[in-house]
Amino acid sequence: MRIEEIEPRELWSEFAAFNAVPRASKKEEEITAFVLAELDKMNLSYQLDAVGNVRVEKAASAGYESRPMVALQAHLDMVHQKNASTQFDFATQGIDMYVDGDWVRAKGTTLGADNGLGVAAILAVLRSSTIEHPPLEVLFTMDEETGMTGAKGLKEGWLTAPYLLNLDTEEDDELTIGCAGGVDTLISADLSPLEAIPSEFHTYTLEVKGLFGGHSGTDIHLGKGNANKILFRILNTILSHSDICLSDVDGGGLRNAIPREAQCTFSFSSFYKEAVLNAVKELETILKAEYAATDPSVQLVFLESKSGVNSISPLKSKELIKAVMACFNGIFRMSPTVAGLVETSSNLARIVLKDGKLDIQGLQRSSVDSAKYEVSENFSAPFELIGAKVELEGEYPGWIPAPQSDLVSSMHALYRKMFEEEPQVLACHAGLECGLIGKSMPNTQMISFGPTIRNAHSPDECAQISSSQKFWSYFLEALKMIK
Repeated sequence: MRIEEIEPRELWSEFAAFNAVPRASKKEEEITAFVLAELDKMNLSYQLDAVGNVRVEKAASAGYESRPMVALQAHLDMVHQKNASTQFDFATQGIDMYVDGDWVRAKGTTLGADNGLGVAAILAVLRSSTIEHPPLEVLFTMDEETGMTGAKGLKEGWLTAPYLLNLDTEEDDELTIGCAGGVDTLISADLSPLEAIPSEFHTYTLEVKGLFGGHSGTDIHLGKGNANKILFRILNTILSHSDICLSDVDGGGLRNAIPREAQCTFSFSSFYKEAVLNAVKELETILKAEYAATDPSVQLVFLESKSGVNSISPLKSKELIKAVMACFNGIFRMSPTVAGLVETSSNLARIVLKDGKLDIQGLQRSSVDSAKYEVSENFSAPFELIGAKVELEGEYPGWIPAPQSDLVSSMHALYRKMFEEEPQVLACHAGLECGLIGKSMPNTQMISFGPTIRNAHSPDECAQISSSQKFWSYFLEALKMIK
C-alpha cells in the first residue's frame, strides 16, 4: 500500500509529500520553501519572523466566525538518525517509508512522524474547504529538536490566539498539559600529547551495537541500554587486567537520543590477551542477560586491528574511563508529587575522542529548574576532575501544568465523549515548545496531543495507522468544539 492511500488520506498524503523533503534541524531552508509554496497554492498569506518561524492565518469556516481564534502548532525539523549499515543521505533524500501491518516505518532511518504528522494534520486543515473550524492562527517552528531556537525566538504579541493546540504528543490516549525543561552540557578537553603505543601492546577495535536507542526524555524510564556507558563499562573491565592506551572513540549521535551504537580503538598488553578476551566474553553474556527485556539484540564486536601508532597516555586513558563510569546517566529523581513521572534525568549522548581532543555532549532534563542544573553538575563533575572544560547551552524552561483551565477541561470531556474512556491527563518528561511559547503568549491556554508514535529519535521509529485515525477524528472535533 502506498502511504498516500492510508486513511485518513488527507493526513497521510500531506505527510508523504512533506516527508519527501530533507528537514534536518538547523537546515530547514528546503522544508520551509516547500511549506511556503504549499501555502501559496492555498492562497493563504503568511509571515516569517527573524528566526524563520512561519505564521499563517485562515479565516473561520461558515458558521464559526464568532468563535475565538485557535492556534495550531508543530515543528518542521526532525531528528536524523540511521543504522550504521544504512546507506542514506539525509541532506538530499526524502524518507523511504513502508507499511508494516498497522504501522508506518522507514527503511533504516528515523521516520520523522515526530513532528511530521503534526505538521501534516495542520496542512490538511489549511488545504481543506470542507473541514469546519474557527479562525486559525498557525505556527510552524524551527529547530525544535536541537535547542528549540524557533520557539525561543518568538516575540511577544506575534501570536494572539487565546487557545493553542500543540500536536507533538506521541500517545493517542494522552493529553499533555506540562513538560520538563532541559539544558545541554558540553564537555571538552585536550588529552594530548599523543604517545607512541608500547611495542608489546596489541591494538583492538571494540564496537557496541544492536541497541534500540530511543527518545532521551519519553524513553528514559524504560531502562534501555546506553551504548556509551556500555562501551566504557567494557573498557573499565579490561582496565582491571591491563593498562589501556585509547586512540579514538566515536559513540552516540544526537544529544536528545539514547545512544544505540559506540566504538573505539585501543591497545593493551599482549601478555594479558587471554584474560581480556575471556573477560569481554563473560561481560557480553552478562549484558545480554541484563538487557534481555529492553535490548535483546545487544552485541559486542571485539577484533584485533592493525597496530595503532599513537594514543593518549595510559594515565589519561584510565582517567577518562573512570570519569565516564562516574558521570550520571538515567533517572536522577522521580516526581514526588506526580505518580510515575520522571522529574529529573540525564543522557550521556555523545562521546568523541580524536587526535587527543575529547568532546562529550549530554542533555539533562527536569520539571524543576534548579534540579536540571544539579544533575548537570553531577554529569560534568567527574570530567572537571580530569581538567575538562564545561559549558551549558540550549537551556529551555518547563511548561507548568494548568489542569483546571477551560481548554483542558473541554478537551478532557470531548475525549471521554468520543472514546468512552478516560484519557491520561499528564505532564511528560520530554521537552515541548509550549513552555517557551507561553513566554510570548502568557495569556494563552495550551494543550498537546497526537497519534501514537513509537521509538522516536531512532531508526525504529514508527507511527500507528489506527491511532492516526483516532487522532484525526479527535482533532477535527476539537476544532468544532472549542468555544
